[in-house]
Amino acid sequence: MTIENKTYPVHVRGDLSLPPSRLLWLVKWLLIIPHLIVVAFLGFASFVLTIIAFFAILFTGKYPKGIFDFNVGVLRWSWRVGFYSYSALGTDKYPPFSLDPDPNYPADLEIDYPEKLSRGLIFVKWLLAFPHWIIVWIFSAAGRVGLVTLLSIVNAVILLFTGNITGELFNIVIGMNRWSYRVFAYAFLMRDEYPPFRLDD
Repeated sequence: MTIENKTYPVHVRGDLSLPPSRLLWLVKWLLIIPHLIVVAFLGFASFVLTIIAFFAILFTGKYPKGIFDFNVGVLRWSWRVGFYSYSALGTDKYPPFSLDPDPNYPADLEIDYPEKLSRGLIFVKWLLAFPHWIIVWIFSAAGRVGLVTLLSIVNAVILLFTGNITGELFNIVIGMNRWSYRVFAYAFLMRDEYPPFRLDD
């Protein structure tokens, strides 16, 4: 019996940039303010478009491609800002103000476009994702200092004193972010495949 190894259709990339600055992370909270303002507006637009996508899926079984690409772009932008700042502290390269993929930036996100989606699942995905939401809440602590931020700052303090990032800790942080974005994509109706309970690809 052959078991086909499939990766989940949400791809979160985060390549650690070396050497990172020992001190820049102390002021990144200030540097990301312009991005946070833009992402807040984009997030609201994404929410409204997801409601439109809900009805499109209900009547046609398809997620409108233009809305899908926009929402992927919003998640991508959010991930780049998080990777630069306190969701990973993985690079000192300032994130681009763009929804588009950028192979030259050390963080990116892609979601495979589904040709067909279940009309029934759109009513229960929020409920089915509940076990994942508990885990994501632990990772993010509902917008406060969650496990992801805490581990990123621990790594930054290690960097401050040693000049090196702990790769194992960094990989765990990336895994937690990967888990969270899979859940977002599922709950935002972008995929029907239930997210795996795992950190890796």
